[in-house]
Amino acid sequence: MTSKLALTRHIAELYARGENVMANLRRLSDGTGAVIANTVEDIMISYDFQAGSYIRSYEENPDYLDRYTSELRGVLARLGPIDTLLEAGCGEATTLSVLASKMETRPALGGFDISWSRVKLGQGFVRHHGLLATLFCADLFRIPLADRSVDVVYTSHSIEPNGDRERESIRELARIARKWLVLLEPAHDLAGEDARRRMEGHGYVKNLAATIRALGLELVEHRLFPVCANPLNPTGLYLVKIGSPAGRAAAFDFQCPVSGTPLEPGPDAYYSPTSFLAYPVLDGVPCLLENNAILATQFRALDR
Repeated sequence: MTSKLALTRHIAELYARGENVMANLRRLSDGTGAVIANTVEDIMISYDFQAGSYIRSYEENPDYLDRYTSELRGVLARLGPIDTLLEAGCGEATTLSVLASKMETRPALGGFDISWSRVKLGQGFVRHHGLLATLFCADLFRIPLADRSVDVVYTSHSIEPNGDRERESIRELARIARKWLVLLEPAHDLAGEDARRRMEGHGYVKNLAATIRALGLELVEHRLFPVCANPLNPTGLYLVKIGSPAGRAAAFDFQCPVSGTPLEPGPDAYYSPTSFLAYPVLDGVPCLLENNAILATQFRALDR
């Protein structure tokens, strides 16, 4: 506990000085200062300390997100009816909220992020926009949703920091998508030399188009996205058709990220009677990461 507290304080100091938290965490993990892959824990720590930055950015410059989501809305409008829409790595739900506000029809909305603080702020942002959405904490590589349970799954620079795990992330996202997977991610394969070098230095994903095809998925559109915040991190559109004829599970009915079995809701936790694992609900946010699981064989016995 002492070492974890010391690490947290160290990271807080780095963030206060405006230093790159992720890069410092990589150096601490490696011990040599060499560029290594970002770990899930590194990403969670870095993102949680940045909580609030997306909302502040939107409030200071709403025009950028307005243009970004208008372009994304145009992409989604070509995909046919959408009953359910999920943003994987939703942060503070800024993109999800502004996008949904522009759509002619209103699908059931969902989103998850690895950072509890970001999800909590996102809940307030969604309400501020007069919307309803199911937001929860989850790991991109163990999404607690059933196969083919969401019509359209999209990302917005969400798989970005997971270099060397492109195949795993895309396969997991495609698992839960029923009709389409829409990736707005760093376009390493379409970028110039300076941008590619920067992406590699930050441990960003690469070769997304080749990875999608290697997984046997249908990549129907692959191009630069016209709205981009940083020319050294150009956004690419990777539009993947799933078109699954499989029966659809109820959207946003959670399943255990460890066992894949259904979770039953309770007032302060979700519980799998099959795996005997409980997942806490912290201040209204379901915490559904694998490391949030609590072994609770007598969880239901407390109801009697």
